[in-house]
Amino acid sequence: MTPEQEIQQLRDTIAYHADLYYNHDAPVISDFEYDALMRRLRALEAAHPELIVPGSPTQKVGGAPSKQFAPVRHAVPLESLTDVFSVQEVQDFVARMEAAGQTRFTVEPKIDGLSMALEYENGVFVRGATRGDGQTGEDVTENLRTVRSLPGRLKDAPEHLVVRGEVYMARDTFARLNAEREINGEALLANPRNAAAGSMRQLDPAVTAQRCLDIVCFNIQSASRDYTSHAETLDALAQMGFPVVPHAVCTGADACCAEIARIGEMRGAFPFELDGAVVKVDDLAARAALGSTARAPRWAVAYKYPPEQKPSRVVDIVVQVGRTGVLTPKAVVEPVRLAGTTVTNATLHNQDFIDRLDVRIGDTVLLQKAGEIIPEVVSVDRSRRPEGTVPFVLPQVCPECGAPVVRDEDGAAVRCTGAECPAQLLRHIAHFASREAMDIEGLGLSVCESLIQAGLIRSPAELYYLRAQDVAALDRMGEKSAENLIRAIDESRGRGLARLLCAFGIRQVGQKAAKVLARRFASLDELMQAGAEQLTAIDDIGPITAGFLLDWLASPQSQHQIRLLREAGVDFSSREEQTDSRFLGKTFVLTGTLSGYTRDEAAAVIERFGGKVSGSVSKKTAYVLAGENPGSKLEKARTLGVTVLSEEEFEAMLR
Repeated sequence: MTPEQEIQQLRDTIAYHADLYYNHDAPVISDFEYDALMRRLRALEAAHPELIVPGSPTQKVGGAPSKQFAPVRHAVPLESLTDVFSVQEVQDFVARMEAAGQTRFTVEPKIDGLSMALEYENGVFVRGATRGDGQTGEDVTENLRTVRSLPGRLKDAPEHLVVRGEVYMARDTFARLNAEREINGEALLANPRNAAAGSMRQLDPAVTAQRCLDIVCFNIQSASRDYTSHAETLDALAQMGFPVVPHAVCTGADACCAEIARIGEMRGAFPFELDGAVVKVDDLAARAALGSTARAPRWAVAYKYPPEQKPSRVVDIVVQVGRTGVLTPKAVVEPVRLAGTTVTNATLHNQDFIDRLDVRIGDTVLLQKAGEIIPEVVSVDRSRRPEGTVPFVLPQVCPECGAPVVRDEDGAAVRCTGAECPAQLLRHIAHFASREAMDIEGLGLSVCESLIQAGLIRSPAELYYLRAQDVAALDRMGEKSAENLIRAIDESRGRGLARLLCAFGIRQVGQKAAKVLARRFASLDELMQAGAEQLTAIDDIGPITAGFLLDWLASPQSQHQIRLLREAGVDFSSREEQTDSRFLGKTFVLTGTLSGYTRDEAAAVIERFGGKVSGSVSKKTAYVLAGENPGSKLEKARTLGVTVLSEEEFEAMLR
């Protein structure tokens, strides 16, 4: 491969991963791997400067601003930093700055979050924008107002002030959010940085507010007040009321490198994730004189910490059952200090991962923290493998409840199929009570946890056997709340077959499939008599869905649940009616906010008249029902020539 070909290949690869990282908040490689690609590209371009072009990733900052938000032109560009990866490179940078007459430097953690420009007028927050491509960002003012640590009004602030900060999601917040998403069956967030970025780009500020984001500020971009040093500006920001990045003023390369090492040792003590330390010239006038390259200031570098890796011995391999029923193997290892914490366990992900590395009990393995959070096994030192070890295989039955396990048809996850698996109890009950299922008002996640911890329920069906006096004895409940909850549970007995099927949590049997089945079968008992041929003859019920349904109904744990529900007087009959077939064979897509309906209500009307509701627009879409503030689905409908209905036109069709 010629240098020109390798350069182009690297540019394409880096552009692909940069798009995933900056614009979709969904990276598929680590920062360290991305940095390695960039280092190689920079080295090749340095050796062949005639091949450098303005569009190269080495000449750009960040990602393109999203079209979903109003653009904001930065008066002072939000530049990136030049990365360095060794102590020698830090020493070389300091030597260059000392040759230019600079002896004072600040060293501070490099926070792994989403960079922001914050504008204040007369001490009041007026606008906030993402970095975007460094020149133009996205106006996310309303979302930033939900960030709990961002001051809305400052103390003794300049008349005009623009501050640069980093929005992040704290480690404990990230762990709590992922635990909730797991219970709700949602995809887990990859890491705190992407969680923060995705939260900040929500179109609804209320969603952003639920994510409990924080911010740390680290630079004054512009101000109507003069400052002489960077350290002075950080002290001033703290006095105004900003949360400010911790920093140290250092003289000389040795002091800078010692501070970098100190920050590296205490990485686990910070509430935020960090992927490096930044060394900056402290004198602001000198910064202005030194200037910038096409993408980064000459007066600063970012030292990137390599992933710390250490060996340990696998003492055991245990299998945990998650709240969604996924079996996750975990290596129990001899304690080892790694990235600021003592590690005794490391994830092995799944059977494919174990097979690929051939991890066995007794092996010596190399450990690192994935995303600086979760310890994982990187490799196996087979030269130190003891005699008599055997390959590890996940069990064929759930270690928690003994039910059979199945592997995802489209992935590596292995799941427990038990309807009464204790590991999945919280998720089962929360889903059973959710709005789309049995819709039990007042039975939220915290109440479910309290009921389980008190030993009052061991399965969703046992909700119908609760007594008000037992519930009232729980913390933060009381007699009135307990009575309301029991009343809500009683009311849910008559929800009908469609909601009950959805509440069971059978794989691929969600709201839509449950309604289709409830229209075809008059009761749960009739459905239980159906075979695969009858099920697959129904539109929208394929062989895989039919298989999951039949397996679930045949399970002893499921049959026990059904018996308890029957004895509790839960209605097994269908209440789904199709008024007429005016929308038969027609697919609708909903976008925007409707004044007369919620999304669920509009979907129910469409389905009652024989239609279907989809989440995406395609050539098969018959109508797009558009309310106020429609999203990109409206543009796609117009591009494909799909009929767009206003709410008034939709109601006319109903009449």
